[in-house]
Amino acid sequence: MLVDSHCHLDFPELSAELDEVVARARRAGIGLMVTIGTKLTEFDRVRAIAERYDDIYCSVGIHPHEAGTEPEADAEKLARLAEHPKVVAVGETGLDYYYDHSPRDAQARSFRAHLAASRLTGLPVIVHTRDADEDTGKILAEEMEKGPYTGLIHCFTSTRALAEKAVDLGLFISISGIVTFKSAAALQEVAAWVPAGRLLVETDAPYLAPIPMRGKRNEPAFVVHTAAKVAALRGVSPADLAASTTDNVRRVFTKIPATAFAKP
Repeated sequence: MLVDSHCHLDFPELSAELDEVVARARRAGIGLMVTIGTKLTEFDRVRAIAERYDDIYCSVGIHPHEAGTEPEADAEKLARLAEHPKVVAVGETGLDYYYDHSPRDAQARSFRAHLAASRLTGLPVIVHTRDADEDTGKILAEEMEKGPYTGLIHCFTSTRALAEKAVDLGLFISISGIVTFKSAAALQEVAAWVPAGRLLVETDAPYLAPIPMRGKRNEPAFVVHTAAKVAALRGVSPADLAASTTDNVRRVFTKIPATAFAKP
């Protein structure tokens, strides 16, 4: 089975036909999906989707785009929301200097609060970073010095240097459909390099549909195309790639019960 480790099933592009989206994912061999929180003010909607389906889990957090407009949350508040049995991660959080939709100081404060919540709960933190490699690496390292946490950089599009730093810190790297694009040579090199025990795949649906679905609305079923490309880059079979990335999901999302991986 494959796992879509990062999607946004509450977004209107997918929520309008959610039963069909989930059914297509299951038919494609997607055994689990993690739907990601981006606003605390809309977390109830994310959590409700995870409650509705046995094979869907969720995260709680504030996307860096929303850090300037969402009510600021400390680690304790995030930890309380993460007590729900279907919440398996904190985030997404991080830094986005490409769009700068939120002030950078607000992004940094929110990022550090999420990392503190990860330490507090033992849940992994889901990191978004764009055009902010230096500050992202600095904050990740500084916060690790305060105490260990686990997590991953999702939809990785940054430099090999940041990937190496993340792996050295014990984090995972998640690859999206961008890896299938012709313009993604640098990312393809990173995807080929990431240690097998630190690699995940995702869609980031409804965005970034992989080739050959490029131009369509993305959905969890399409993670099979991303996984096939990553397998080819690494010189392994799709079945082996599916097995190793699913095992990594089990290792990083430790709150997902073992029974969720026991598919017939």
